Amino acid sequence: MKLHRAYYRMATPKIIMILGLLLLCYRGADVAAQTIDEIPVGDNIYEKTLRKQILPPPLQHVRESDVIWSSMIWRTIDMREKFNQFFYFPTEKEGVDGRKNIAYTIWDAIVSGEIPIYEDDELKIPLDNDAFLQQYTKIDTVILEIEDDDENYEYQTVLVPREFLSDEIFQIRLKEVWFIDKQADRQLIRYIGMALTQDIYKEYNGELEFTNRITLCWIPMQSFAVRTLLERHEAYYEDNIAHLPSWRQILESRRYDSFINRESNRMNRSISDYLTGIDAILESERIETKLLDISSDMWEY
Repeated sequence: MKLHRAYYRMATPKIIMILGLLLLCYRGADVAAQTIDEIPVGDNIYEKTLRKQILPPPLQHVRESDVIWSSMIWRTIDMREKFNQFFYFPTEKEGVDGRKNIAYTIWDAIVSGEIPIYEDDELKIPLDNDAFLQQYTKIDTVILEIEDDDENYEYQTVLVPREFLSDEIFQIRLKEVWFIDKQADRQLIRYIGMALTQDIYKEYNGELEFTNRITLCWIPMQSFAVRTLLERHEAYYEDNIAHLPSWRQILESRRYDSFINRESNRMNRSISDYLTGIDAILESERIETKLLDISSDMWEY
């Protein structure tokens, strides 16, 4: 009798543990079944909501007395370069899996009035979003040459409303300031403004010829609304689509190829104002090297 009681005491905890595991498995299966029933129809196995709730980190406060050196830099990102193509794609207006390219991300925010826009890179001339959109989407006059069966030509004037297409956006212009903060004891970079440039083509003798490149508008990169926009939209940069970086992370980590076309100077001119061709490329590389050397020369070994 004593042996039987001892065995019962040893077996009871095991039985309780087994019953508990079975109960947990049952509840887990029940919850899993409920979750699967709630997933909407689509090609995702879960609903992506975390990115829409993220806020950008606050900008570091900079005191005037702590800045011992600074230089203003203007650079260009060419999205036709292979390394930069994730800025250009996808070209669909509605995006792919909730992802939009950088052009439609900014354009849709301008249309909705979500972000402020400016006419100049100094961000001193604000633009009304609605007025800018009306000016951009105004109707263009196109003259068509029509040939009949007798080889007689007739010219007709056709009014065509302009539409924003990201296919025509090939470059991004950035304005940034490089500075040394003696409190941080290192060289820092702060984005000031961003602009999209559009290539304008005109049809001549049945062929499209490049005529001009215009800057649409400038957006303030230090604005909380702009930083939130760039934080809540993903860039298709990596193969792991479950954890794609945001546009803010791409820009701040400087994961792109670019070239400098201007630095702050006494005559306030761009490189193209005094150099062309290979000389302009070498000048751009010289400025880039100078900025990096300033950072490396701060340290002694």
